[in-house]
Amino acid sequence: MRYLVRVEIRLKKDLHDPEGTVALSCLRDLGLREIVSVRSGKVYYLEIETGSEDEALKIAEEACRRLLANPVKDEYSISVVSRI
Repeated sequence: MRYLVRVEIRLKKDLHDPEGTVALSCLRDLGLREIVSVRSGKVYYLEIETGSEDEALKIAEEACRRLLANPVKDEYSISVVSRI
C-alpha cells in the first residue's frame, strides 16, 4: 500500500526568519496591512510504500530526523494526506 505523506519544515519560532520578513514587507507595500506576520517554510510530499499508515508516519519521521530537518533550527509536522 502507498501513502502520500505531507512534511512541513519551518524555522523554530524564536529564530529570525529573513525570508518571512521580506515577504511581510512586500505584502505591506502592496497594501495588505491586515497581514501582521509571515513565516516561511518548506513542504515535502513523500510517497511511501508500506503496510500501514502508522508505519508511513514512522518512516517520514525518520526522514525528517536523518535528512529533511535540522534539529538545531527547524521544527516540523507530518501528516498522511491520502492512501494512493
